[in-house]
Amino acid sequence: MKSYGSQSMVEPLRRVLVRRPERSFAEADPVRWHYTGRPNLEIARQEHDALVAILRQSGAEVLYHDEFLPDHADAIFVHDPAIVTDRGAVILKMGKVLREGEEAAMARCFERLGIPILYTLHGEARAEGGDLLWLDHDTLAVGQGFRTNAEGLRQLQEALGELGVKVIPVPLPYFGGAEACLHLMSLISLVDHDLAVAYLPLLPVPFWQYLKGRGMRFVEVPEEEFPTMGPNVLALAPRQCVMLEGNPVTKRRLEEVGCRVFTFKGNEISLKAEGGPTCLTRPILRG
Repeated sequence: MKSYGSQSMVEPLRRVLVRRPERSFAEADPVRWHYTGRPNLEIARQEHDALVAILRQSGAEVLYHDEFLPDHADAIFVHDPAIVTDRGAVILKMGKVLREGEEAAMARCFERLGIPILYTLHGEARAEGGDLLWLDHDTLAVGQGFRTNAEGLRQLQEALGELGVKVIPVPLPYFGGAEACLHLMSLISLVDHDLAVAYLPLLPVPFWQYLKGRGMRFVEVPEEEFPTMGPNVLALAPRQCVMLEGNPVTKRRLEEVGCRVFTFKGNEISLKAEGGPTCLTRPILRG
């Protein structure tokens, strides 16, 4: 039975990798790491455990990436160093300099789990998982911003071309600048094959038009819920998802279109550190 392959954002989540908050996360200098405050480790672990409980309740096998990584506060966001295809993992290359080194640790974790490495980005390439959005099994949208560059896009095309995957570039707005974390998935998440939750004011018009042409419908995130990560929604299965507490309008709109929505409190692991439920998880197997 296949144990890896996740070329989808919405197929049922079967295996997922997480990383529990550790001392390096709690001791992060907020200015250096661009956090809004220093996280409380005990509460952060409670919040993370609550998210893991939701993942397990949905039927997913939860695996832990627990290699010691000193001075890598953002390593809790396991979504970013890699993606997992039907033929193995593509190891990415972090755009945030402070996160360099997470990639090799993730590759070692995958090797322990028996997941082959299909490709490793190299040279001047930069790409983070938060910029990579599977629109379907054979189509990957790639945000082009401060964390993912043109060479990263080119190497992803090279890596995925033999799998028959079409890679679509999506230019991202400047917004908060180079220090802030604005991934493509900061703006949009898929919760079904034809349904996305999105903050439309920052979504590039050509990408919106492309998605509309594919028959995509949108659950719109209001302006007041963009800072609390309303668009950052992890699909556990089609129209079954998990998001942060504190986004009642987005939650209600999702429920009105037939979604079952789970929530967790993420004041420490998410709101202080710029990473929601998608960022905190690396899907290994879907479908």
